[in-house]
Amino acid sequence: MSGKKKTRGGPFEALRALKDDLEKREREAKAPKSPPTPPPERTVPASPEDDALAFHRLFAGVEPIDRSRAGRLPRQRVERPVAAEHAATEGAERERAEADAVHERLRELVDAGARFEVADDGEHVEGRRIDVPISTLRRLRRGLLPIDGRVDLHGMTLAEARARLEAFLRAARARGERCVLVIHGKGQHSPGGVAVLRGEVSAWLSQGASSVQVAAFASATGEDGGGGATYVLLRR
Repeated sequence: MSGKKKTRGGPFEALRALKDDLEKREREAKAPKSPPTPPPERTVPASPEDDALAFHRLFAGVEPIDRSRAGRLPRQRVERPVAAEHAATEGAERERAEADAVHERLRELVDAGARFEVADDGEHVEGRRIDVPISTLRRLRRGLLPIDGRVDLHGMTLAEARARLEAFLRAARARGERCVLVIHGKGQHSPGGVAVLRGEVSAWLSQGASSVQVAAFASATGEDGGGGATYVLLRR
């Protein structure tokens, strides 16, 4: 046996390696090739001129806000013709006057609904609300109640006398007075000697605004004026 060591595989080993190398190259040739990666793009920084141009285009047509009036709407003065203002004022006053007249009429109707019993023999007159006891009227007729106040209607027109009587009775009742004396005269100096004011006073005391304050009334006794004056008992 020779002393030389034999190479494993001999000349076939080199052929086998060449074959493997060829097969590897064939596989690589058949495999799909991926596209080459493009080089990164170079970013060009924007110039200050480009930024200014873009800002100008974005805010073109925008007006700055006036900070001194921020949050406030401009006031617009509305001019109203003087004639229109006068007409509106007159209309409001007319409506108030009409409303007062209606209320007064309703009050008269309510008071009339309370009803007075009135008796007049031509010389003496008396009346009472139907809820006032007859005994109270009798004491009033006899002059047994103390007189707390008096009003003289001599020389007044009917309109003046009526207004004066209404104001007097309203104030007397507000002060808590109970019995008052109304002096109207007997009509001796009136045309024809007719006691016009006397008859009107008895009507005012039993109906209308004055009757609101009245519980009863009666011609005064001779000591207090007789038929020329009338006792008036005020409501409590």
